[in-house]
Amino acid sequence: MNLPKAVEIREVGPRDGLQNEKIFIPTDLKVQWINLISETGVRHIEVSSFVSPKWIPALADHHEVFEQITRHEKITYAALVPNLKGIEGAIQQKVDEIALFISASEEHNQSNVNASINQSLQNLKAVAEVANREGISLRGYISTVFGSPFGDEVKFQKVKEIIDAYLEMGVSEISLGDTIGIADPVQVKAILSELLTRYDHDLFALHFHDTYGRALANIFAALELGITKYDSAIGGLGGCPYAPGASGNVSTNDLVNFLHRLGVQTNIDEEKLFTATRFLQQAINRQLDSKVYKVQSNK
Repeated sequence: MNLPKAVEIREVGPRDGLQNEKIFIPTDLKVQWINLISETGVRHIEVSSFVSPKWIPALADHHEVFEQITRHEKITYAALVPNLKGIEGAIQQKVDEIALFISASEEHNQSNVNASINQSLQNLKAVAEVANREGISLRGYISTVFGSPFGDEVKFQKVKEIIDAYLEMGVSEISLGDTIGIADPVQVKAILSELLTRYDHDLFALHFHDTYGRALANIFAALELGITKYDSAIGGLGGCPYAPGASGNVSTNDLVNFLHRLGVQTNIDEEKLFTATRFLQQAINRQLDSKVYKVQSNK
């Protein structure tokens, strides 16, 4: 078995996880939680999203959160930025990395941002130009790569067109998303094998949701192809407000434990990860979906 010796985990819970919570988590609790995450060894945290509170009320305090967290020098503190107004706030808060977002599904993109894919690419190009001018690194999300919540066909050629457009914008890393958790290992290998004939391994991260319980199997398939960057959320938080049927992200707890069992290093301390997860569960006052956390909690 030829697996990478180490991988990088992108913790997306504070943004992609909390955006789907029905209650607003107080700012001070978000800040304390993110500070605990910073102690786990993770090197990349997606802190919030600079979007209108009208659309994502759970993240209305993005300015306050960035102002109050304790930043570690070796950690990238990122934010999702959908438009020019959002990037103004990101610059003000000295965000380390800006994440752009687009869907490979026309229907999902319309539902999510009320624009066609081509319109979104033009909007994101304007955001990217500002980020490049300010010297802020860019990461690009492509959601619904493996299937759409609306049943429309996701064309592989469209995925490649978006990748090429991102590269022209100066994006250095592209996260391929299974937004509704519908992917399987055979599909994952087929799509990645095709992409890797044209693009370098290091360009891609993978973002799996665990709707059908296949996220870890899909990650194993990607590991076998040499992919070393993965998005995950503590406790399995998440979903998508504009993707009916989407469940939480693959749990950081389950992913880290799985990788360590395979002998793949992550730089993440599982005990400190448990502490951050326990704090989160108390803050949101509900049971988390992570299988590993449930086992650890019962010891």
